[in-house]
Amino acid sequence: MFVARLDARTESAPLARYLLRAFLSGLPSGDRYRDTAELLLGELFANAVLHSDVPDDRHIEVRFALTGSRLRLEVHDAGTGRPILRTAVPDDEKGRGLFLVDELAERWGCAARPCGIGKFVWAHIAPVTTLA
Repeated sequence: MFVARLDARTESAPLARYLLRAFLSGLPSGDRYRDTAELLLGELFANAVLHSDVPDDRHIEVRFALTGSRLRLEVHDAGTGRPILRTAVPDDEKGRGLFLVDELAERWGCAARPCGIGKFVWAHIAPVTTLA
């Protein structure tokens, strides 16, 4: 499992995606997860930054692990709010990130952090099948 703590700022999202790409590049079939994983990590990280009700000096922790044939992404924050899946109307400028997670992840969810402070949102990503 790969773990990193990043500043809770939108400017940290590219670094999170870079770390994910580096993690996946070390896996024999890492490229089969890359596009979906980067998109979902970006959405989960952005949600943690934008919707977390914590002081600015807190960090967001990202975790990546290959469990069987599934990539597990986790984004941890110290906030108390839980993600809510909403249906955006055509004029909405935001509110589609969790919809993408719901559509593209094989499974996803939210749980309390073991330390008792905050939560983590996780997503399982199946590898993209290649046609031979």
